[in-house]
Amino acid sequence: MKKNKKKINLLLINPWIYDFTAYDFWSKPLGLLYLAGILREKGYNISYIDCMDRFDPSLLKKSNYTSKKSNDDGRGPFYKEKIEKPAPLKYVPRNYSRYGITEEIFQKKLQYHPKPDVVLVTSIMTYWYPGVFRVIELIRKLYPDCPVILGGIYATLCFEHAQIFSQADYVLQNTQLRLLEPLLQNIAGKYLHHDSMNSSYFQHLNFYPYPAWDLYPVLNYVCLITSRGCPFRCNYCASYMINSKLEFRNPYQVVEEIIYWKDLKGINNFVFYDDALLVNSEKQLIPLLKEIKKRNLNINFYTPNAIHTSLVTPLIAKLMFECGFKKIWLGLETSDPELQRKTGNKVHNKSFIKTVKILLQEGFSSQQIRAYLLIGLPGQNLPKIIDSINFVIDNGIKPYLAKYSPIPGTKLWKRIIKEYGWQEPVDPLWHNDALMPYCSPYINNRQYQKIKMLIQNYRL
Repeated sequence: MKKNKKKINLLLINPWIYDFTAYDFWSKPLGLLYLAGILREKGYNISYIDCMDRFDPSLLKKSNYTSKKSNDDGRGPFYKEKIEKPAPLKYVPRNYSRYGITEEIFQKKLQYHPKPDVVLVTSIMTYWYPGVFRVIELIRKLYPDCPVILGGIYATLCFEHAQIFSQADYVLQNTQLRLLEPLLQNIAGKYLHHDSMNSSYFQHLNFYPYPAWDLYPVLNYVCLITSRGCPFRCNYCASYMINSKLEFRNPYQVVEEIIYWKDLKGINNFVFYDDALLVNSEKQLIPLLKEIKKRNLNINFYTPNAIHTSLVTPLIAKLMFECGFKKIWLGLETSDPELQRKTGNKVHNKSFIKTVKILLQEGFSSQQIRAYLLIGLPGQNLPKIIDSINFVIDNGIKPYLAKYSPIPGTKLWKRIIKEYGWQEPVDPLWHNDALMPYCSPYINNRQYQKIKMLIQNYRL
């Protein structure tokens, strides 16, 4: 007699943000949602809790949640509750908060979903690990015997720290995703009722099912990738450690995904998460945009991860404008030629000037174009930062400040350790970019406030 086999109940969780500040800048756990789609397709029962869901029905009922509305583009403020600062951050004269749903709502959700056989927790910024730890702690209280698997960016970049301190039973780096299916079989193999997961799922993007965006009851934007990885090796960036190779999706599959979510969920705002959206554009982005134009979809696109200025052509700019790109972020980082060369040599002032002119000529307004400036780089003093700000302003667009965050494993890490006076192992809390004005030997908080005011007072 054939035995009935129970489906495995998996609970996937996107934890809270614990930080001095946070904002929904089109922030969603795309990797976890892809994983949910893959596991669901293979027959697992999927439950999902996003602690950062601004539209959680229980959260919307709170009388003190006064910032419920979103911008037309889908962005908006998270709900937050002030909490005690971790000991290493006590000296920082700023409030520290838990962003996302309340703990009470989270614990009710844990009890509402079917009892999990395995819990999978993701992680994003390395210095947000307190939210990860708190999620795991609460899971342990309710389900003390339930195995917990931790993955994501923090788990990848701070693997040993996560192994020692997170209380997760298993910690997987991005490069170890192929181990997930054997691990699930080992944990709950007696319940398996389906074929083993095809390892090709973790080998190429074209095999992935769509991310499980349908798990959200309310959704006002969808994040996309047309590629994974980046060909550049900037000395401050960890992208290549998270995705070591560059690979591309079939552009026509991307268009079909856009149409799918537009039809199913009524989504009009789509956000590209690519680190290198314009690379290989003749075979990737240009065919994609031409197909979108042909379909006359009437939707909006955004590029918060920035595009490489050296790769913008009049044709690309024209297609982007015609297809509904509403905001363009350019990756400049600095206008100092020496720092450009030292940090990766991916951008030059001439290409930046040329790109801004192209975008304006093809129909974009100055208000639609922003340039990222990275401040707090080693050797980058106040005059150099102000020169970069004025360079952007002189080109008729607005600068967008991004504070430098030290990341272990990057080419700058050892230098930062020495110049900041740190000793390894360094608590990942110190990776927080909010600490830059208090730790950097180049920029102090008074100067940083001056820089912020310079940007805020600029009007296009």
